[in-house]
Amino acid sequence: NIADCVQRAYDVEGMHVGTIAAGRIGLAVLRRMHPFDVKLHYTDRHRLPAEVEKELNLTFHETAQDLVKVCDVVTINCPLHPETEHMFNDELLSTMKRGAYIVNTARGKICDRDAIVRALESGQIAGYAGDVWFPQPPPKDHPWRSMPWQAMTPHTSGTTLSAQTRYAAGVREILECYFEGKPIRDEYLIAQNGALAGTGAHSYSQGNATKGSEEAVGFSKKN
Repeated sequence: NIADCVQRAYDVEGMHVGTIAAGRIGLAVLRRMHPFDVKLHYTDRHRLPAEVEKELNLTFHETAQDLVKVCDVVTINCPLHPETEHMFNDELLSTMKRGAYIVNTARGKICDRDAIVRALESGQIAGYAGDVWFPQPPPKDHPWRSMPWQAMTPHTSGTTLSAQTRYAAGVREILECYFEGKPIRDEYLIAQNGALAGTGAHSYSQGNATKGSEEAVGFSKKN
């Protein structure tokens, strides 16, 4: 039935699409969306160069709260750390445009699990898609498995054979630098000598955002 198939299908052309974070991945998303004639928005701790904003016709927002108010689609591309843990909670979701969509391929815990379910059930958001869960692997009764209007998959994006070749080359370079006493490239550094460093210092805040991970350990042992 074609009518059933397209009852919630829309063109992205003309929509306002925003990314939470515009680092390496977030900026790549903006570049890929630019040809689709969408209005692009972003928020980040570090503003992009003026020439990049002009090239992609970007609108910068100081906070996620400002961005979500105007976007039809919000894509999450920030790391998980104390400042982003449960960022998408009931309060933030309530300020989004009603009927907006969320795409989360960053980390599951950036979104409050039960708040997402409530927002879908009430119609505050029209859909939620992603390949990241918290915990991972998700228990059989994880509500994101059965919530309405979801497009969830296992955490497999970026795990192509081509990507694995890049992973292997990066790991080899890091190990070679370590054993030869050479500096490791900043983009490969998250922490060093007990403190955030390189990309980690640029993108993360200090602290632990992994509480609750033990649920996945228990699930893995039982299954």
